[in-house]
Amino acid sequence: MSRHAAEATTAESPASTAPAAPSRADTPRSRAAYLAEQLRRDPVYISDQVPREAPRSSAPFFAAQATRLHVPVYVMVLPDTALGADGAGFLAGVHDRLGRDGLYVALSGPGTPEVQAYGVEVPGTRDAARATLYELPYDATPRETFQHFVDVLLSGRAHERAEAGSAAADSGTEVPKLHPDPTERENQSFVTGIAVAGLPLAVVLVGLYVRRRLRLRRARGGAPVPGPRAAAPALSLRKPGDTPGKGGKDRTAGSAPRGGAMSGKGAAPLSPGHSTGRRRPAPAVAVLLAVAVVLAGGLAVTAARLFDDRSYGDDAIPTPADMRSRIERVTAGLRHDPLYTDPESEPVLSSAERTRLHKRLAALDIPVLIAAVPRLTEDESGGNREIFVQSLHQRLHHDALFILADPLAETLSVVNYGAPINAYALPRSHFGLPELHETRTLGDRLDALLRDVADAPRDSAGDRPYDPGPAADPVAEKDLPSVFAADFAPGLLIGTFLAALLLGLVTAVRALAGAVGRRRTAGGPAPGGVPAASEAPDEPSLAWLRRTARQEADALTAVLDAQDTLPERTRHRAWECLDAAALLIDGDGDARVDADATPASLVCAVALARSGRAAVEGPAAPERLCHRNPLHGPAHGTRRIPTAGGGRARSLPVCGRCRTVPGPVLRLGPAADSGRADRVPYAELPGPLAALADGTPIDQLTRDVREYFGVH
Repeated sequence: MSRHAAEATTAESPASTAPAAPSRADTPRSRAAYLAEQLRRDPVYISDQVPREAPRSSAPFFAAQATRLHVPVYVMVLPDTALGADGAGFLAGVHDRLGRDGLYVALSGPGTPEVQAYGVEVPGTRDAARATLYELPYDATPRETFQHFVDVLLSGRAHERAEAGSAAADSGTEVPKLHPDPTERENQSFVTGIAVAGLPLAVVLVGLYVRRRLRLRRARGGAPVPGPRAAAPALSLRKPGDTPGKGGKDRTAGSAPRGGAMSGKGAAPLSPGHSTGRRRPAPAVAVLLAVAVVLAGGLAVTAARLFDDRSYGDDAIPTPADMRSRIERVTAGLRHDPLYTDPESEPVLSSAERTRLHKRLAALDIPVLIAAVPRLTEDESGGNREIFVQSLHQRLHHDALFILADPLAETLSVVNYGAPINAYALPRSHFGLPELHETRTLGDRLDALLRDVADAPRDSAGDRPYDPGPAADPVAEKDLPSVFAADFAPGLLIGTFLAALLLGLVTAVRALAGAVGRRRTAGGPAPGGVPAASEAPDEPSLAWLRRTARQEADALTAVLDAQDTLPERTRHRAWECLDAAALLIDGDGDARVDADATPASLVCAVALARSGRAAVEGPAAPERLCHRNPLHGPAHGTRRIPTAGGGRARSLPVCGRCRTVPGPVLRLGPAADSGRADRVPYAELPGPLAALADGTPIDQLTRDVREYFGVH
């Protein structure tokens, strides 16, 4: 049988519905005497009222910590508010009744441990208690509080730590919590989901965007991005012989020379931007995906290790014996006396009030049991009065009207388990919180309630409360879900959204910066007062060449259609450029860019189309193209360029920018399916384009193209 705090009795009487004689236990032991008796049996006393916070089975832990101090230590773990305002007086009273020297420690809820040394030298105990208060958060358990107190006391720096903690508290510094609660775990799970989804996805999206921008920059040399491609659009090219208006001449297209740019016309045309052969996944994309997978895995592992708490308490798990200890104590007390008061709480009934209540109970014709015990969320019932009374009823094995008196809140409540009385007829005024002006004691209010019980109508059927169900499991209620549960899935969704938002912001910022840059440079003079050159890549991709050739040809066609009053010479040159471009990229006349058009043919077509537009837009347009890179457009001067092999320098046409700082020489592959490693300076490739390296005029280039394709 477990220890109990019944009034002064030496043996248990059998269960009976008859109340005990009023003379029993009218002079109960004081709280200090009760605790001194418990400490005489064991120097570590843990209240049975807080099994969810500090189970009695954890007493060996406190004993092990106490032995580190090498002096007798008496530890009491009590419910919150049990000490009251005079903690030092409480310890003195326990010491006086126990009569043993040692260090007395009382732990009662969060806050400063109450400590006092009697007859032993333990320097720094008060400072260690203060340091514990300042250094531990409010969620520290009694085990953690006592261990920290012992650690500080043994550190030899109790005073310094107490002063530092006091200064930190005065400055508003908060001590981080020791244990995450369910709300914090939800936040941790949510943030983890955002990180695991958002960061890797942002790396992939932004990385792919940057890769695309770099490829386009390499392909365009910084030119504006072409508009979105439509699915295999038709070209607006005027074929030889279709030229309307002035300046048009009938031409007959001959077959391209064997091995020339336009050979192999029987192949099926491909949509612009696609080359023959199957592309392999770019290594950069694979690297980005690998980095994202590694990053996501690393974040997940880090979160699992960082947020590894599985409970928001310490490792003290209450046993079944811990959870039923108080019920057994109160049950044993009610078997001896129908008026039971908690020995760990401050006395709420005087001897005279106890005597009067015993007389009231004895005069009743129905069984009534009074239990004056606090209702705590840390007790076995979780603070649920119905569960507490149900447990008492199940152990007493007889029906009764149970009256609960909470000595902390000073409230009354009634639960009827089969007593022949209509408990609903009792005045509700007994069961509310006491009024501010209330002068009656808890004993007076109990006396008034018993008078009303005596006058209440009887009901032979008796009332029984609804089954309240089991109390919350003390382990399960503190379990924390995995960091990959709770709000992890919503975090993944938000992380995905934020990654997409980041990509949008990067794109918007880049577009804004590009627009500002283009506004500053558009039409502006190059260094030296020369008009700015058309920017173009020095190693363009085939996809870019095909798109640009189509767009430039469309643009030249639109300009010619919109101009009806061009000078004859200007119109003639523009149409000659358009005809030559058509021969280069649409030799089979299907109004599409030929699938096997070589890079040299595409570059030549782009250069001719731009030259035609320059002629329409400015009658005094230069007649030559930049020899460094024909994609730069018309030349605006010359520059002396050393010849290969260290020969004499030659004056060659250059665009405005190359005149100041010569740009790289255009490099191309010999065929549509050539790789980057096969690229050579464009002058080394066969075809009309190579003539531009020697400064050939545009008019001569158009004639060279016609001759190359046998058009007369």
